Amino acid sequence: MDDKLKILLCEDDENLGMLLREFLQAKGYYADLCSDGEKGYKAFLKGKYDLCVLDVMMPKKDGFTLAQEIRNVNSEVPIIFLTAKNLKEDVLQGFKLGADDYITKPFSMEELVSRISAILRRVRGKKEKEVTVYKIGKFTFDTQKQTLISGDKVQKLTTKESELLTLLCQHLNEILERNYALKSIWIDDNYFNARSMDVYITKLRKLLRDDPAIEIINIHGKGYKLIAPTEAE
Repeated sequence: MDDKLKILLCEDDENLGMLLREFLQAKGYYADLCSDGEKGYKAFLKGKYDLCVLDVMMPKKDGFTLAQEIRNVNSEVPIIFLTAKNLKEDVLQGFKLGADDYITKPFSMEELVSRISAILRRVRGKKEKEVTVYKIGKFTFDTQKQTLISGDKVQKLTTKESELLTLLCQHLNEILERNYALKSIWIDDNYFNARSMDVYITKLRKLLRDDPAIEIINIHGKGYKLIAPTEAE
């Protein structure tokens, strides 16, 4: 494949982890290997991954906890669990956390790659229908034209404003983690970029102030949340 799809692989068994990484790379994927859940979460915040393969039983942070934290940052990225457990309760917990698949050890590496391919094909199909226009309260936000429209009023957004508002819309009424937003838009989460993002959040609040039902609130120590009524409401 020309553009290598990027996989986050979290496995505390060093030998199995290295074998899986080598096999995935041989199949044309790019794979980052982490030996525990904490390293896995840090890697996820730094990189943009197309899919996560998480061992359930890991030191420092287990796969279920890691998956929950990943879901708080990105609700769409596919997750496959690897586990030595085959209890029904564990399988149900995995799917409850939004797992796309669940493979019990021992397993065939070809089977894993086959399941990864199937999930990524499905995700690609969804992306072809990706949302480009969002309804935020009484506003219509067009991500391609970078416009925010309310009635006859059209506000043109800068690229950074548009990128940040897109992330907030993708996490509507959920927490958008600060580090994830910085890495996604500014590439680096240093102090100056963090201050810059705060300025853009203030600008977005001003752009959206005509609708009192909309808020962008700070979640201390975590990030921001765009609060707005959904269409169903």
